[in-house]
Amino acid sequence: MIESIQIKDVATYGETSEHLSNLSKFNFLYGSNGSGKTTITRVIADEGKFPTCSVTWKGGTKLQAMVYNRDFVTNNFNQSTELKGIFTLGEKNFDTLSKIAAAKSELDAITKKIESLNLGLLGEDGAGGKKGELAILDEQFKNKCWSAYTKYKAKLAHAFEGFRNSKESFRDKVLKEWASNFATLEVLAILEKRGETVFGPTPTIEQSVPSIDTAKAVAHESDAILKKRVIGKEDVDIAAMIKKLGNSDWVREGRAFYETNEMVCPFCQQSTTEAFAQSLNEYFNETFVTESKAIDDLATNYTTDSARLQQQIASVIAAPSKFLDVEKLKAEKELLDSKVTINIQWLALKKKEPSQIVELESIGNVVSTIKALIDAANSLVTDHNKMVANLAQVRRGLTAQVWKHLLEVELKTDLADYDTARNDLNKAIADMTAKIVATTTDKGTKAAEIRALEKDATSIQPTIDEINALLSSFGFRSFLLAKAGNGTCYKLIR
Repeated sequence: MIESIQIKDVATYGETSEHLSNLSKFNFLYGSNGSGKTTITRVIADEGKFPTCSVTWKGGTKLQAMVYNRDFVTNNFNQSTELKGIFTLGEKNFDTLSKIAAAKSELDAITKKIESLNLGLLGEDGAGGKKGELAILDEQFKNKCWSAYTKYKAKLAHAFEGFRNSKESFRDKVLKEWASNFATLEVLAILEKRGETVFGPTPTIEQSVPSIDTAKAVAHESDAILKKRVIGKEDVDIAAMIKKLGNSDWVREGRAFYETNEMVCPFCQQSTTEAFAQSLNEYFNETFVTESKAIDDLATNYTTDSARLQQQIASVIAAPSKFLDVEKLKAEKELLDSKVTINIQWLALKKKEPSQIVELESIGNVVSTIKALIDAANSLVTDHNKMVANLAQVRRGLTAQVWKHLLEVELKTDLADYDTARNDLNKAIADMTAKIVATTTDKGTKAAEIRALEKDATSIQPTIDEINALLSSFGFRSFLLAKAGNGTCYKLIR
């Protein structure tokens, strides 16, 4: 049964589509000449000739259309010597008629089965059924994919280049990535940080952070002279007294005043002997002088080397690399500066009192931390420069990781549910489609069977005889009908 007809751009119908809907089993159309009644019948008779028009059949099952209009009259009643026959049942073959009736009943059942399958597949309006469920499922999943994308587009939009303007294409890309993306899963913060460089303005080669020389400054800490009591010769006359009093450093400082005071003790103002002066000189012998010089040299070298180290670090801070933790480096330098200041004070004390044992504040841990900061920065510089040299490949890799994060963190559960539901629906659709194809084939076979039975049970000869008898009874003797050569048509004999 026809449910609706849509017509436009043909005969008297314009570009605006006209609709005949809510049709019943029997419908009557009436109107003045030229209003388009015949056009409607022509569309029903052969829809294929009118691409701008359409006929909707109940359940999607198209039936054979039998149309009687002026085209039928032209095609069947013309001036040809042979006219297409009007088939009527002639000799009754009750067995054949029973078979025809049974076959038609079976054909009706097949038609209803096709309608039922089409209803389950497409629904009453052509947009429902299993295909409608699939369309709804696809739409819902499409919206979930798009919602997930909105969380990433602020900082990682470049990873979705080419799929940001269409929900459909984005959903299709998600499904493609789900099947083929084997990238490693990274945390979002790392991806966003890398994205600032990789997806931002084209990056340039970065210079490495200058290394610092810490060996000399650190080596001074273990100088043996620091732990040695530098005193005079012990086998001279005054050595026992100096050792007992523990005033070697006091005597050494007073010696300069003694020599200036012309061998008169600068403290007690008593004159001394030549032997005392000689003992004093022997006490502070060449070894003492050499070791004292070693202390002076250590203090000088330590001050120079530590200052050089501090200057190197200051230069790094003054022109920092963007990969360097400058604030931490500043904090470590402050600690280093304080230790160096203390050590210079200790060395000054050692110079003043050579007999004192001194232990410098170790800067080893501090400079190790500073070197680690610089090494870490240079490692990042190396990675950055490799990235710049292979930017296209790095962008592809980061893009794959961003998609992987989207799939695993945002859509993993939705993808699994969607895949299961979609497979079930596709299986049902495939099964119903296969049944429709098979049942449609059965319908064609059954229709062919009915046509064969009707051919056996139909003859035009009784009709010819009845028409000729009717003509004769009314006195028409100038013409009669006869069977044409093909046995299915009339011919007019004058």
